[in-house]
Amino acid sequence: MATSFLFDGPTDARVTLLLAHGAGAAMDSPSMTATAAAFAKAGIQVARFEFGYMASRRTEAGRKPPPRAESVMPEFIAAVDDLGPTPGPLLIGGKSMGGRVASMVADSLYDAGRIAGLVCLGYPFHPPEKPTQLRTKHLIGLKTPALICHGTRDEFGSPEEIAGYGLSPAIELFILEDGDHDLKPRKSVTGLNQAGALELIAGKVLDWSGRIAP
Repeated sequence: MATSFLFDGPTDARVTLLLAHGAGAAMDSPSMTATAAAFAKAGIQVARFEFGYMASRRTEAGRKPPPRAESVMPEFIAAVDDLGPTPGPLLIGGKSMGGRVASMVADSLYDAGRIAGLVCLGYPFHPPEKPTQLRTKHLIGLKTPALICHGTRDEFGSPEEIAGYGLSPAIELFILEDGDHDLKPRKSVTGLNQAGALELIAGKVLDWSGRIAP
């Protein structure tokens, strides 16, 4: 079954980002829509897609739980196949679980010359309140240039914890002050609302992509 996409941003963009959703929110959720709009405004073309379990919730009764990340890796690769050629370099990534899955398929795609980099928005380094259940083993030897955008209040991994993980030098971190797992800061603390934070993140991704794929 062919992948369905939602496109945002210029069709002649310098870079395209294939973006997967998190475990619990669809590709057209308010958070994903706001993220895509911010990236599009920065001049990045965004192609959103959903994994099969999420798509099935639209037509089937009940709520399918998220599967293991490993089980949807082929779906991410299929989305790259179905997307086809892009006007500029292709980045893959996603929100939380979507970014994790992207990181698990990134090196095979990068080695094949099919992608230029990886973008993770709120990477789930460990489940909340379970700091020893790490999801970082593959990130230690990652070869794909990667940007992980992460908030200081993210319960899936604090900046202090991340500093001790020994992540690959191919990974660059962008830490958003006071951001939660949705990269939303408190305006009373930072003066930024989520729209302003997403604008910062989109600008960072655009700058970073220009360095890894000039």
